[in-house]
Amino acid sequence: MRLFTLLISALLLCCQAVQAQVRTYDEMIAAGELKVAVYKDFAPYSFEDAGQARGVDVDLAAALAKALGVRLTLMWAPAGENSTTTCATTSGASSQLHDLQLADLMMRVPYDQDYARKRNRLGELENSHVVMFGPYQNEQWQVAYDRRRLDKVASVAVFEQHPIGVEVDSVPSFYLTSVFNGMLAGKTHHYPGVPQAFAAMKAGEVDAVMAMRGEIDWQVHAAADPQVALAENAYPNMGKQRWEIGMAVHESNRQLAYAVEEALEGMIRDGSVKALYARYGLRYDVPEMYQQ
Repeated sequence: MRLFTLLISALLLCCQAVQAQVRTYDEMIAAGELKVAVYKDFAPYSFEDAGQARGVDVDLAAALAKALGVRLTLMWAPAGENSTTTCATTSGASSQLHDLQLADLMMRVPYDQDYARKRNRLGELENSHVVMFGPYQNEQWQVAYDRRRLDKVASVAVFEQHPIGVEVDSVPSFYLTSVFNGMLAGKTHHYPGVPQAFAAMKAGEVDAVMAMRGEIDWQVHAAADPQVALAENAYPNMGKQRWEIGMAVHESNRQLAYAVEEALEGMIRDGSVKALYARYGLRYDVPEMYQQ
């Protein structure tokens, strides 16, 4: 599981040394181009297939650019793993992201208003350089299992006896190896990514896989195996189990945020976003903001 906040500020020019490079909305429209940062190799959200950019975020970014009357330029970002670091200011991160620092908009940002409003001990906003807006997806944890080896998943306790696959260094990994005093750790198998965990389930190495719902839906869709089922279990003693995904811009470019959010709302309300998700085999729940 990628946790996304490591790169947000760097991609949107958090560091004051490069703040002057932020394009205004008018400059972006005049250039006829919207530069959007998406995560690399992160199916079903953003990835390349035979040299073609694909994914929910790629398609949504293209639709938003079209609504603004400009062309889309994608900027591929490495996926961050550190959810506690919100501004990449170290020399290593800065050099790694040097070519990405002109993004106008970033996709797949956790939409957390408490985080956005967080203040330091002086009463100043800790994340004042970034504006998070436009929630377009609900995300949550999900287990998929093979009914040939596991009848049902009434509780995660079943994984004391049945092996389950997770991505290494992920939230599911930490959860399954620590919950119930670690009694599930012995049956928790680690893989480089969710696709490898699903391949292991297909090969019979594990009986289930836990990951984000979108990743699970994509793998289940690709497998087209009626014996692979989705569990409906709870996750006791787990922290946040459901969250919204949105977008971010640099704080100086709120006009872009307003324009993008207006276009996004129209696409959510007319069903275009739901249809876009369906093309990748993903379920879609309308974010709370647009349910009225």
